[in-house]
Amino acid sequence: MNAQVLAGAQRPSSGPVSGAGAPLGPEAAYARLERACADLQAPFALVDLDAMWANAADMERRAAGKPIRLASKSVRCRALQERVLARPGFAGTLAFTLPEALWLASRGAGDILVAYPSADKDALGELARSGEPGDPRARLTVMVDSVEHLELIERARGASEGPAVRVCIDIDAGWRTLGGRVRVGAKRSPLHEPEQATALAREILARDGLALVGIMAYEAQIAGLGDSPAGRPLRARAIRAMQARSGRELAGRRAAIVAAVEEQLALRGAGGLEFVNGGGTGSLERTAAERCVSELAAGSGLYGPTLFDAYRAFTPRPAALFALPVVRRPGRAAVTVLGGGYLASGPADRARLPAPQLPAGLRLDGLEGAGEVQTPLLGAAADRLQIGDRVYFRHAKAGELCERFASLHLIEGERIVEEVPTYRGEGQCFL
Repeated sequence: MNAQVLAGAQRPSSGPVSGAGAPLGPEAAYARLERACADLQAPFALVDLDAMWANAADMERRAAGKPIRLASKSVRCRALQERVLARPGFAGTLAFTLPEALWLASRGAGDILVAYPSADKDALGELARSGEPGDPRARLTVMVDSVEHLELIERARGASEGPAVRVCIDIDAGWRTLGGRVRVGAKRSPLHEPEQATALAREILARDGLALVGIMAYEAQIAGLGDSPAGRPLRARAIRAMQARSGRELAGRRAAIVAAVEEQLALRGAGGLEFVNGGGTGSLERTAAERCVSELAAGSGLYGPTLFDAYRAFTPRPAALFALPVVRRPGRAAVTVLGGGYLASGPADRARLPAPQLPAGLRLDGLEGAGEVQTPLLGAAADRLQIGDRVYFRHAKAGELCERFASLHLIEGERIVEEVPTYRGEGQCFL
């Protein structure tokens, strides 16, 4: 492999790290990966454990002592999820589907909160039947934000005399301004005001087969929106102003909602809430400062995808990458790699495209983008690459990369220490 590359302009702190944890320059970082992966045949995916553990430590620092519930959709690899949860700063799993949560529980995972409501009758039925002593499924918590969700659970339970199904109320954390005419944030729960949360809490408490144990509110407009977009200073200022106002509004409203729901629990003689979950990788320190929040949720920051390059408060190190082989040299300052069309979910814009990371000095072709079977790359660094050399890319999001690969090669220092299966590698496809 040709490790002689051109050094592009990158933030020093965003590069891969050495075994000692110090950031490396682009040339040294590329040479390190080439030495570690010399015996692998591209395409393949890897996780740089040195970078991932540095990211985990920074997330714990930002969480200021509050536990982080690990978002499984951002990792999608049981082996890595288990290792992260062994750290003292992380506790519990935030699953993305109920079938995934049931599968994780069957493999020994505990304290699982399903982040999104489920209409899967088979999975709800399995959950309702999990009444045997010691069955880890009985500790799963499902998300609800409407009476319809409660009715689905009740129909799945039928006449079961098993333990009550644990439920968590999902609150709309979006910001409404101009009298509600403008709404900022993800279109999630319809429950925005304390009165709405209180009404659903009463409905839950009136049903013998349900147990209200938690509240969740994910502030996507803060946690999932970078406040320092490159080359767009006016947009950056607008985002920061919006996030500041939204954050203040949400802190007060979330506290009022928690207090109102706790009052309903007290009136019914039920125990208090076990948890109040909030935040995300992009807002750990802000959400941790709210007294009513008992735990945070995050996961993407471990892998350091490109969508997290636009934050002022933190700079995760790129930990998850995939390598594609150079298969053509169509002209000067151009090479073509095999595959690469691993687009992230969300709005169909350039921010969802994968990005060539190493060697530095390469960019996607604006006319072709990242293709299904080939991806042209442009830039002076292309002239230093030969057929068979590898280019290392970053995905725009975190765990979605694992839907493309059956395994991840784990790197420490300059060697591969293990190959572990992704969800796909274990034969699982939840979404």
